[in-house]
Amino acid sequence: MTDSRKSIVVVGSINMDMVAHSSQIPVAGQTVIGTGFDTTPGGKGANQAVAAARLGYPVAMVGAVGAPCKDNTDVFGQVLLDKLASAGVRTEAVVRIPGPSGVASIIVAENGENSIVVIPGANGKMDSAAIDLQAALIRSAGMVLCQLELPIETVAHTLALCAQASIPVILDPAPAAPLPDAVFHQIAWFTPNETEAAFYLGEKSSPENSAQRLLDKGLQGVVLKLGAEGSYVAIRGKAARVKSFPVQAIDSVGAGAVALLEGKDPWAAARFASAAAAISVTRHGAQASMPSRAEIDAFIAKHR
Repeated sequence: MTDSRKSIVVVGSINMDMVAHSSQIPVAGQTVIGTGFDTTPGGKGANQAVAAARLGYPVAMVGAVGAPCKDNTDVFGQVLLDKLASAGVRTEAVVRIPGPSGVASIIVAENGENSIVVIPGANGKMDSAAIDLQAALIRSAGMVLCQLELPIETVAHTLALCAQASIPVILDPAPAAPLPDAVFHQIAWFTPNETEAAFYLGEKSSPENSAQRLLDKGLQGVVLKLGAEGSYVAIRGKAARVKSFPVQAIDSVGAGAVALLEGKDPWAAARFASAAAAISVTRHGAQASMPSRAEIDAFIAKHR
């Protein structure tokens, strides 16, 4: 049976996370003995794609991974592709670029603090021409998800393409970086946390004030992520807080996109995404922690 739903298309990063566990994060010049090590597929874009696909929604990924070349043997590219495909993500628009895949080197201390260095690898070679090659796929989307782990020029080009085709975009502005003013008029949903919102506004403010000032930039909607306090969802003329569930939540833009495309209002979509995040944070690994629809439905029913 053919799925008639328009796909979510994620344009973004694909990384391998290399996670070292230790008693503490070493200071400059210090060596510490670690207590464990894991490699797990990650990248903000790939994580969003897997989160949406786990809910049974059609998802396609636009991005890049590494490929073996004369001076480099990429060891993660095929693994990353296989992991996406096994989660149900279409990968025909993921290109292999000679050189290394993107990686994130992460140190996690016993107290939960972490230190992260992201090396873009193939992600950094995604340019406007690479996006144009996938223009037909992007124009066919029901919604496009972007982040800021690809070059800013590439993200801006993607947003302009979506605006021309009237495709709604969710932009997760992480890691925060300067954006052209025109970009804000091309975004359906902007999903910063409080630190990222302060970056774009020049100062930290109340959720109510921050959301309104972001809307004044030309955005259609804002989801301000407040950590354990939930989120603040605002469109022009209406805004309200959405409480979190009783665990420390993380981002789950992919689940929120599915809920919006299925007709939930923005506040119900935010609660659905919060439930997905609340489940995933109790598990190890970025993509491996993403819950199924049945798990989210059962979680919401339990906490109703």
